[in-house]
Amino acid sequence: MSSSNSPLPPDKLLQAQNLAVGLTPDQAKWLAGFYAGIGFATGGAIDPTPAAGAKPPLTVLYGSESGNAEKLSGKIQKVADKAGFKSKVVSMGDAKAADLKKSENLLVVVSTWGEGDPPDAAIDYYEEFMGKDMPKLDGLKFSVCGLGDTSYEHFCKMGKDFDTRLEALGAERAHERVDCDVDFQADFDKWLAGAIDGLPSAAVADVATQAAVAPSTVEYSKTNPYEAEVLEKIVLNGTGSAKETLHLELSLEESGLTYQPGDALGIYPVNRKEDVDAILLATGLKANAKLGEQTLVEALETNFDITSLSPAIAMKYNGIVASKSLETAIAEKAAFKDWIWGRQLVDLIEAYPHKEWTPESFTSILRPLAARLYSIASSLKAHENEVHLTIAAVRYNSHGRDRVGVCSTYIADEISIGDKVRIYFHGNNNFRLPENNDTDVIMVGPGTGIAPFRAFVEERSANEAKGKNWLFFGDQHFSYDFLYQLEWLDYLEEGSLSKLTTAFSRDQKEKIYVQHRLIENGSEIWKMLEGGAHFYVCGDASRMAKDVHQALIDIAVEHGGKDAKEAKDWLSALRKEKRYQRDVY
Repeated sequence: MSSSNSPLPPDKLLQAQNLAVGLTPDQAKWLAGFYAGIGFATGGAIDPTPAAGAKPPLTVLYGSESGNAEKLSGKIQKVADKAGFKSKVVSMGDAKAADLKKSENLLVVVSTWGEGDPPDAAIDYYEEFMGKDMPKLDGLKFSVCGLGDTSYEHFCKMGKDFDTRLEALGAERAHERVDCDVDFQADFDKWLAGAIDGLPSAAVADVATQAAVAPSTVEYSKTNPYEAEVLEKIVLNGTGSAKETLHLELSLEESGLTYQPGDALGIYPVNRKEDVDAILLATGLKANAKLGEQTLVEALETNFDITSLSPAIAMKYNGIVASKSLETAIAEKAAFKDWIWGRQLVDLIEAYPHKEWTPESFTSILRPLAARLYSIASSLKAHENEVHLTIAAVRYNSHGRDRVGVCSTYIADEISIGDKVRIYFHGNNNFRLPENNDTDVIMVGPGTGIAPFRAFVEERSANEAKGKNWLFFGDQHFSYDFLYQLEWLDYLEEGSLSKLTTAFSRDQKEKIYVQHRLIENGSEIWKMLEGGAHFYVCGDASRMAKDVHQALIDIAVEHGGKDAKEAKDWLSALRKEKRYQRDVY
């Protein structure tokens, strides 16, 4: 709604909207009457009924990789509808960019993936949107919310690209873009209030209407995690393996929580004692110093990310330290990026020390300790009231110091059977089994990328699906690293798994990976895909997923008779049809 329609500043408007959440209709009517009474008593003219006239249309456009942008688009729609708009949510994976010509008002929420890339499902949309054939968008009013991670160089690049391009196409910015870090909720809420306020609106919903469409309260969520009991923890690798892969089983008994194959589970870790002690030693701060109602050591263990290091964190650090040498180092972007590689925050503190830290000043440079997401490795139909995960413990040495993955080693070293971990479910509608159980599926999941396909096969087995299930799995050694080997053999025997193709890279002189096995089986893969099969990939985004993508293009060229451009267009069409889905990280 425009500021002329709402006398409230954005923060007050958001408070008013949040106040309506959870009210019964009777409570909402009473509150509306209460405000009306205030208006009457003070000579005001508060009218609790919506203004007459058609609701202005609003397009809520999202591009999502892990599901955050998709969830936020739903929240935008609810708030916008309460504010008097007639909104529709559009996924970049299901639309054409040229259709924006038909929109009057637009709110965009888009995530940035990897090193400045669009979300997988938004690649084609982004290319069209940035292309020379994109029509002018005069008369369109817009605002953009970008989601990203400041530890990456191209922070929120997609949000910036959409914002700049929309303006270049003639659209009018209704509210300034916001670039959200991993802890995005507060920045998003502030942006949403301002964006709604900046758009023209012909109607304002009353409090009773807002209450009627208010979302139901979710008992457990990202902000209110469930404490799940550990039922089982097993190392899947054999003796002699260079890897440490854990199978974790958690109880959902009496939680009311559910999930689907393809979803992820968020786990909130605790920083290990060694890392907390190193930070305290480097800063000279006392463990028992108070920070709010906690001691500093308690806060560092559970509240803050004390290991991540990025140029953004270094700049915040130097905002307090005011080191000329650090300022010079940060200015040399390429060299500083190389210096940061493999280092953590404690290395920065030791290299550029500061002797006047307080608990408040030091923690002001830290990001919240975020949950880590893991692909779910189970189906509720096979394991009632349980969720299973496949987790690789990360351990390495860099610059003379032992480093670990915060969450993976929290699970590996600190958690035992009977302990509880804080969790929440993260839906992923971009990674779903076909609705038709007769549809064939091809799954490529090396290493811990096998996790969602264990869930897929369990689900398909429970559903007695008639479609074929072909699994490609790879790791280093057959003898040590064949994750869930006995389960796959059982599924092969019973027919739930139609075919299992493996690639163990270190069992012969020449390394063999899953993409090589795809090429070897190219003719059969082509026939299945032409027959309507769905193709899934899970695992490493930097190399494996790119190599598998190229293998599919090569298969289309060799067995489909296509040239390179036709093969790429064919693969893009599979993605749009949701027959080519990836869960990569």
